[in-house]
Amino acid sequence: MDFSQLSPVSPAPEASESAVFLEGPGSVDVDRLRDALSRTITRETRIGEDVAALVVSTSGSTGRPKRTVLSAGALRASGLATETATGTDGGAHWLLALPVHYVAGAQVVARSVLAATRPAVTASVQDGGRFTARDFLDAANRLPSGHRMTSLVPTQLHTLMEDAEADAAALGNEILEALRSFDAILLGGAPASAALLRHCEELGIPLVQTYGSAETAGGCVYDNRPLPGTRVAVEPGTDPSAPGRIWLGGSTVASGYLGDPERTASSFRRSPDGTWWYRTDDLGTFSGHDGLSVAGRTDDVILTGGIKVSARAVAAVLEQDPSVREAVVVGVESPRWGQEVRAAVSRRPHREPDVTSLVDRVRQDLGRAAAPKTIRVLDRLPQTSTGKPDRAEVHRLLAPDDVK
Repeated sequence: MDFSQLSPVSPAPEASESAVFLEGPGSVDVDRLRDALSRTITRETRIGEDVAALVVSTSGSTGRPKRTVLSAGALRASGLATETATGTDGGAHWLLALPVHYVAGAQVVARSVLAATRPAVTASVQDGGRFTARDFLDAANRLPSGHRMTSLVPTQLHTLMEDAEADAAALGNEILEALRSFDAILLGGAPASAALLRHCEELGIPLVQTYGSAETAGGCVYDNRPLPGTRVAVEPGTDPSAPGRIWLGGSTVASGYLGDPERTASSFRRSPDGTWWYRTDDLGTFSGHDGLSVAGRTDDVILTGGIKVSARAVAAVLEQDPSVREAVVVGVESPRWGQEVRAAVSRRPHREPDVTSLVDRVRQDLGRAAAPKTIRVLDRLPQTSTGKPDRAEVHRLLAPDDVK
């Protein structure tokens, strides 16, 4: 793609009276969201129809919140593309285990509207409590027969798999049977460890890894392949052999940021053929043979002692250790190194990570510069309200006392 021919999108979109604002926990409940979307999204909604259906508020990397406007057409296009990609044409019965102020949770409701069904909602979503395996099973048992779908984040899947292992008899078998009963379990929101993915594959659990954001109406790349109607392009950097910035285009791309023409013009473009494009903050590679491979965020690179280290790559190595559940790696200020590589890891049940062994593992796989100067072991990583690891809180925990 010729990136020089992309035109900035302006002005910023407006919100319609029918738009639902997702502005954090408690901003909307499932029934109200479903009723509102039922009035704006149908199978007859035109792809590209620009009436605002959702405004999703998320924290920006600068701390200034973004209010992403998703049209009815974008939501419809996303839902229909998901049906095609997962073989659930005509719609499915959905289990809602994610909060609806999060785009993936809201999409479960939207896709249920398209299918003319009602989602089975977990108690954790209804009352804001902690997600549990029993909670998940109760909702799964309420799903009718036919096509069955759900969306989870890796932390939730870890919980289900660990509870299944802890009780290898009745409850464990029930969890595994429930997971296998889905046509597909959409897994996104954060990178999943290779060990978790491998274990689920061995057990016949139908995972689909998704990639996307609020700006693309949620996941628009499934198992490295763009959904029907989605286009992927990678803008090369100064080093053509290194991963470049990922652009996502097509009918699921948001209209822009509400009331923010500067940020809209910076992040959204239109190509000469009329395709709407979103400029992500991620780096990766893309080919027709291998699909999309995400290397990490543009701000995910830690410059330590003049050497660039990928925080995502370090986390992936740490998660290879069988005692580690999840890992978050950050760069913190250092008078000697500019930035230091530091990490927080959560322990798997009844296991204790050996910090020295973890550091040695990273040093052997990625080199001395990538080896974390500090590793903090926790029972659980801090989480955002959407169930994803809270990188900002991890950074605060790992920062030196004089910069906290």
